[in-house]
Amino acid sequence: MAKIDLKTIKNKAGKEIKKSQTLKELDRVFKRYLGKKGDLSWILRSLNKMPKTKRIKMGKKANQLKEFLEEAIAKKSGEIRKKTKKSSEGREWFDITIPGKKPVSGHLHPLTQAKKKAEEIFQSMGFSIAEGPELESEWYNFDALNFPSEHPAREMQDTLFIKQKNRERLPSTAKLLMRTHTSPVQVRYIKENQPPLRIIIPGRVFRHEATDVSHEINFYHVEGLMVDKKISVANFKAIIKEFLKRFFEKELKIRLRPSYFPFTEPSFEIDFSCPMCRGKGCSICKKRGWLEIMGAGMVHPNVFKNAGLNPKNWQGFAFGVGLDRLTMMKYKISDIRLFYGGDLRFLIQF
Repeated sequence: MAKIDLKTIKNKAGKEIKKSQTLKELDRVFKRYLGKKGDLSWILRSLNKMPKTKRIKMGKKANQLKEFLEEAIAKKSGEIRKKTKKSSEGREWFDITIPGKKPVSGHLHPLTQAKKKAEEIFQSMGFSIAEGPELESEWYNFDALNFPSEHPAREMQDTLFIKQKNRERLPSTAKLLMRTHTSPVQVRYIKENQPPLRIIIPGRVFRHEATDVSHEINFYHVEGLMVDKKISVANFKAIIKEFLKRFFEKELKIRLRPSYFPFTEPSFEIDFSCPMCRGKGCSICKKRGWLEIMGAGMVHPNVFKNAGLNPKNWQGFAFGVGLDRLTMMKYKISDIRLFYGGDLRFLIQF
């Protein structure tokens, strides 16, 4: 057996640790003395060949030396890391062996995605996008759209009115409220643009609603308007059928039912075949095979007059659909409140 000299190993290893300038050099020192084939490791493995008395004495000293070298190497490693924290180019030191953190990428809200989809479809059919104020006057929101003074929508339980001093003395053009639909933009747009025209008006609207699974105090609406010399219900039916087909990405049947709206005459509700069961009947459509999707009709002559057009020369159709409702049907969402709750567990699914 070669002569065992722990003192020589201690002195030699101490000098090499002190001289080390990089982590790579320090690692070589570690392997030379404490590695699997290192000098001190060899000594520790040789202890079982010694007499018991000598083995105990040598083992104690060898383990003390091992602890000494491990502490010295750890201390030197810390000094080297601190010294080389900034490189000569001024960049901060970083450990390239640490696994990288993948940044979480954001994405558009499902309602925003649905809005962009609707806009793309209508734009491809020649429609322009119009916008208007969310804080609207009573005249544009009701009077210009042929709402009679006793209409329920004008009551406090349906509309969010803005508190104003001496409001009762103000003209309807000065009385403010949060718009209940995007229809006021129809009159605003016609006043500034001459027909023929075709526009959609996506935007947020506000209702004095009790919040539940299908109602919110604010939601998104898409209004549509097409005005020309010869526009009929047949034009509306063809456009809406194409829109629904492309939005839901499947062929759907539609039907028109007579209804009443102050700003259209004649008026109708539009149903479409349930996209879940394709009209066969399911729990979503309550076994009827049809779902109500929007209200529409031919623009009322009084609306044309209030917008400055002669109803004898122009005609057109208008429709309004809740974007939230469309999105809920497309993705089978059962509660409208999920759109506005900010729960990432829900939102990241889209």
